[in-house]
Amino acid sequence: MSNNAEGTKEHQPFISSDKILPEFTITSILLGIFLAVVFGAANAYLGLKVGMTISASIPAAVISMGIIRGVLKKESILENNMVQTIGSAGESLAAGAIFTLPALYIWSREWDLGAPNLLTITIIALCGGFLGVLFMIPLRKALIVKEHGVLPYPEGTACAEVLLAGEEGGDKAKTTFIGLGIGSLYKFLTGGFGIFPSRVETRIPGYKGAAIGADIMPALLGVGFIIGPQISAYMLAGAIIGWLGFIPLIANIGSVGEVIMYPASVPINELGYWGIWDNYIRYVGAGAVAFGGIFSLVKSLPLIVQTFKDAMKDYSGGIGGNSEKRVDQDISMKVVLIGTLAVVLAMFMLPVIPVGIGGALLIAIFGFFFATVSSRIVGLVGSSSNPVSGMTIATLVITGIIFKATGNDGQTGMIATLTVGAIICIIAAMAGDTSQDLKTGFLVGATPKKQQIGEAIGVIASALAIGGVLTLLNNAWGFGSQQLPAPQATLMRLVIEGVMGGSLPWALVFTGVGIGIAIELLGLPVLPVAIGLYLPIHLSTPIMVGGILRGILNKRLEKNKDKKDKIKAKIDSGILYASGLIAGEGLIGILLAVFAVAGIKLNLGIDTGQIGSLLFFGLLTASLYKYSIGKKTHS
Repeated sequence: MSNNAEGTKEHQPFISSDKILPEFTITSILLGIFLAVVFGAANAYLGLKVGMTISASIPAAVISMGIIRGVLKKESILENNMVQTIGSAGESLAAGAIFTLPALYIWSREWDLGAPNLLTITIIALCGGFLGVLFMIPLRKALIVKEHGVLPYPEGTACAEVLLAGEEGGDKAKTTFIGLGIGSLYKFLTGGFGIFPSRVETRIPGYKGAAIGADIMPALLGVGFIIGPQISAYMLAGAIIGWLGFIPLIANIGSVGEVIMYPASVPINELGYWGIWDNYIRYVGAGAVAFGGIFSLVKSLPLIVQTFKDAMKDYSGGIGGNSEKRVDQDISMKVVLIGTLAVVLAMFMLPVIPVGIGGALLIAIFGFFFATVSSRIVGLVGSSSNPVSGMTIATLVITGIIFKATGNDGQTGMIATLTVGAIICIIAAMAGDTSQDLKTGFLVGATPKKQQIGEAIGVIASALAIGGVLTLLNNAWGFGSQQLPAPQATLMRLVIEGVMGGSLPWALVFTGVGIGIAIELLGLPVLPVAIGLYLPIHLSTPIMVGGILRGILNKRLEKNKDKKDKIKAKIDSGILYASGLIAGEGLIGILLAVFAVAGIKLNLGIDTGQIGSLLFFGLLTASLYKYSIGKKTHS
């Protein structure tokens, strides 16, 4: 550890501790709140559609630089850092919320109850968000400062590099805004005006039960470019197992007679490929996803134990107090403890959070534990590999067993279990995001205390918005529908129902577990393959197109070391443009949901059919090519 200590002493932030620059300003707060709501809403839409979200830190940073430097003609790297700190909180809180809370809406529809109370959703989000930030405060010096040089925090470090290259901010912001405009226009043409369908699909002749299709949307193309060719290929592999393997197999078995197999209530030969996917393949995929999430958690156990020991040492040492040096100042431990106690008491006492004293204590214990785990894991491998779903599933299983054993079962017990899981999911997502932001601040020389307050502001803004966004999207299309499958939340619902009621088709679920074990034995990452199996193939195919474009650049980077900077600039440009595409589709998706609820119809009655769909998607792909592979760069 002595090397770590020496590395910490040597570290000099870009802005030294004795230098005071504008940081926590009205401009940074208002712009940060705006981006928190925008990226929170866009990520909510994306996560409900495809089951994954994107990091908003870098897009928020470049938009901030474009506005603060380009429009307002102000120059302060710390002000830009505060904007991305507040803005990225919206994305992480939305991720935690949409992975769990849509199950409440699905249950309310199935059980013929009233829709979830907007106040309930908001307070659940606030409690999880605040605890995620509070739990990370005493961990900052242990994970960010003492482990500098050991824990790379990939997204946090990348965001710092973007901020440090501030003179390029205007051009980068322009690329993001163009992507946002193109993504918005495309979504309006298909989802609003109905010029072309957003889905193409065809049966495969001579192959009974087999079909292939694509949801040709900007967000999916953008996601593929961001996650790259390998993860995209893993997802497509999972989809192929389901749509070109299991579905034709089941269709052929069902063709021999009137075969009815639980959970379907009609013969297989009457289902078609969508019916087979809905009744059987989803459960196989759910088993694989659950195994992948929990196994990734198990693999992290040595890391978890060590991190927890380190954290408890730092707690006993009174870490986190105020220091005279600006770059060492945290919110005081007294505020952290009082704030944590206040949130736990609120969860126990407020009737809109139906968890009781036992649930509130479980949240406090699991919450701190998984906040520590999440912060450490994202420090090592980045946010995309953070097993938040595994942490949530583990929480749901343990909580469900405890609640059922104590007589808190049935509908009430299920809702209470989901509420505990939702708050834990938000805590883990927020703690991971907060640690990345604090790493960025550590590198550029921000004031930790002000960043922590900024995170809390982002939580408030996002929590106030997320309930309205969820209610709006549910009213427009309904969670669990083809437009918004809400895959993660549907999985959480299946887990709770399985623990509480034993109603799951366990044979199908364990088939998925078996597939997960086989993938793990091959040394491949289980989760992306499992997600591909769990979702329709229509989502994985356009993601693969984006992944191929990124793969071309990755190959060039490997072969042309002398042009490394130019190729990296193309990759960075493509990521920013792809982020804009995702945000544009997400925002117009929210707007179209408003129109749907209000009964406003925009359809022009012009439909170019699947040929038109492929043509427009080709143009969209060409635009991503232009801003990535075809981007002109300067040495």
